[in-house]
Amino acid sequence: MEEMGNEKAKQKYEQHVPPCYRVPKPGDPPVLQEQWVRAKYERQEFIHVDKQTYITNEIEGRLMKKARDENKYYERKFSVSENSLKYYNKENSKEPKVTITLSELSICLAPPKMKQNNGMQLSYMCDGSTRHIYVYHAQGETIIHWYMAIRNIKLNRLLVAYPSATPEEVVPYLTNDFAMEGWLSKTGPSERDAYRKRWFTLDDRKLMYHENPMDPYPRGEIFLGHKDDNYSVKEGVPRGCKDHDCAFSLVTPDRTFVMSAPTCEERAQWMKAINTVLERPLRPQDNQMAVNLVRKKPGKFSLDIFSLG
Repeated sequence: MEEMGNEKAKQKYEQHVPPCYRVPKPGDPPVLQEQWVRAKYERQEFIHVDKQTYITNEIEGRLMKKARDENKYYERKFSVSENSLKYYNKENSKEPKVTITLSELSICLAPPKMKQNNGMQLSYMCDGSTRHIYVYHAQGETIIHWYMAIRNIKLNRLLVAYPSATPEEVVPYLTNDFAMEGWLSKTGPSERDAYRKRWFTLDDRKLMYHENPMDPYPRGEIFLGHKDDNYSVKEGVPRGCKDHDCAFSLVTPDRTFVMSAPTCEERAQWMKAINTVLERPLRPQDNQMAVNLVRKKPGKFSLDIFSLG
């Protein structure tokens, strides 16, 4: 009886869930779960489609944005239209401070490190490196509105680019929260290099490390290719390298990166997450990511990566 009741309620309150809407799963950010419930039962967005105001080709408003070099947030005007997200430093500015192509924009919803339940981390390529922007809004409904609007615009553009694809096939490529984040210790390529504590972020096929969790730029970025192209991860350190706590090695065609987790359980989690990426076939956009991570050096190019220790 209870199952029949739940199914009837679902048919009523979820009858018009748009493809762009991220339906929460266990463990997803609380703001997503709360606003899903409110959208269904309070606002009844999936009964009355006119209330789905995020089904739009453009959005404009104000979000609180973290300053690049200090732990303060300032209100800034943001807008999304066509294939770009823009933000403005001054109220009456005609030209945006930054324009970000949506196809190159990565969005993580409410990462715990922000300590903002209604936050988003926006990441994009800037001059060969990833740039992070942190924003939030006092109202959970508003941040989810922005999140879903961006997903909707990206979905529509992908369906135009790939006319034979269905919305269900495209949805997994709209936005993805980070597979893992946390502290690891990392050593450099020289035997004399010490282990230094770094904040690591696994974002799709990109493993980044930072001095601090809320840094605007990573200190280094490692592209994770396919296991058949000489990428692998294994316990322990190479010969001649100092061991440290629960160490493991990430092998790439150009270099072996040595890291150490505080516990062996965390090491196993990181290795599993990285292995999952290495076993996944590359997509065309993955190859483009590898190209974007090339750092230009005088007289030559160096793939793999941008490494400052």
